[in-house]
Amino acid sequence: MSEDNRLLFPEDDVIPDSINEAVPPSSHEPPWKILVIDDDSDIHSMTRMVLKKFIFENRSAELIDGYSGADARRLIQEHPDTAVILLDVVMETDREGLDVVQFIRNELNNPFVRIILRTGQPGQAPETEVISEYDINDYMDKVNITDQKLYTTIITSLRSFNLLRTIENTRTGLKKIIEATSHLYELNSLGQLATGILTQLVALISNDEGFETNNAAECFAATEKRGSINIYAAFGTFEPHIGKAVFDISSQEIKDIIKRSLKEQSSIFTDHAFLGYFRTKNGMENLIYLKTNRPLNSINRGLIEVFASNIASAFENLFLNREITKSQKDVTFTLGEIIETRSGDAGQHVRRVAESSRLLAQLAGLPEVECELLRTASPMHDLGKIGIPDAVLNKTGKLNNDEWEMMKTHTRIGCKVLENSDQAIIKTGGIICNQHHEKWDGSGYPEGLAGENIHIFARITAIIDVFDALTHNRCYKDAWEINDAVELIKSERGIHFDPTLVDLFLDNIDDFIEIQEAFGK
Repeated sequence: MSEDNRLLFPEDDVIPDSINEAVPPSSHEPPWKILVIDDDSDIHSMTRMVLKKFIFENRSAELIDGYSGADARRLIQEHPDTAVILLDVVMETDREGLDVVQFIRNELNNPFVRIILRTGQPGQAPETEVISEYDINDYMDKVNITDQKLYTTIITSLRSFNLLRTIENTRTGLKKIIEATSHLYELNSLGQLATGILTQLVALISNDEGFETNNAAECFAATEKRGSINIYAAFGTFEPHIGKAVFDISSQEIKDIIKRSLKEQSSIFTDHAFLGYFRTKNGMENLIYLKTNRPLNSINRGLIEVFASNIASAFENLFLNREITKSQKDVTFTLGEIIETRSGDAGQHVRRVAESSRLLAQLAGLPEVECELLRTASPMHDLGKIGIPDAVLNKTGKLNNDEWEMMKTHTRIGCKVLENSDQAIIKTGGIICNQHHEKWDGSGYPEGLAGENIHIFARITAIIDVFDALTHNRCYKDAWEINDAVELIKSERGIHFDPTLVDLFLDNIDDFIEIQEAFGK
């Protein structure tokens, strides 16, 4: 190696002891990755000698060696979290290092890694030209590099890299919070909401390059109910304990932090953990516990605090929606029971129809939210009978043609009552009112719809309504035996009823009979 190409370290240029004798790095903190790219092995040796005791912000340096532009391209892709590259200019070609810079910035779109060009032949790549035309962060002439200069440049570059990563992590974290918030408000069960919260929390901290995504955290969600705090969603080692009491399976450390949180009614941070406390207006206390595989830094804590405010709103929104939904269910069941009472039934018909319709919807593979929607709306299937005169509605004998035509109008009447609402339950009730007397072969009423043109909610309700009506006393008939009703349903497969739904119903008839028995004759 020629003298012109050599790193010079004057004897009086000594690195301060306060830097070299720093506190040993934490085992939890990954080292700074520094790529040393140079075709001269002596340059690698001397760089390692200077940086062998390097520590900055409690993190050591991991030097990764490459000897060509090809090595540089490969290594930066293998180590995208590289903080600094010490890059030679002249290698395979006179401007190989500059081509590597363009590859990193333009092809890999990596604006974060700090690139320090080092050259022993500054005439091949003049500093003014390089600084103005290439996205580099420092330019060093090997002839004039000292150990102090190298140290200073590395630390300055790491500070810059860390700041850029901090800004990017914060930006990405806030973006995740915005996306997560809209997602959380769509979840309509406590278990779904808790799982969504835990998923987003782990994703939030995994954004930090120091966290291993697959092992970022262990966490659980729990709620206090009748004096017991039970887990209802969890990841990691807590996952097998869903449904169990927290105090039965947790360490003393977790028990202590939970007791403190409940006493203070506040969220708590420790070095490695977050315990979120969320109390809704109806007094429900919910806990979110997150334990990470390395300390939570200020960015993590800040993002978690922002997200926590959205968690509180999501819990409040969930319980508010629950109250609204409960009120809607009460109204729909009450309406159905009023109509059935007019027909001389004790009102259990709508309960049986609701539970049986939900079961058949589940067997048909409908999403749970739709199964529950059908359960709530199906009690309104005969709402239109409110417009049918008692003389017709409660006639013990067979209806004449005019009476039958009047009875058939109850589908339209019920639909008319409900069709102007924009609430999902009411709109669904309107569909069922209008279509539950349509038939698979198109011979039903009021519109003569056929096959899958009949809404699946109405197809489900039709089977359940007929089966329940047949097996219970009505003013115009006595109850049929179960087997006779089953034979009727079977005979109408593909004529009156959806054949696929009939098969599901008959294959699970014992479950439907159990519902019948649970709600009485």
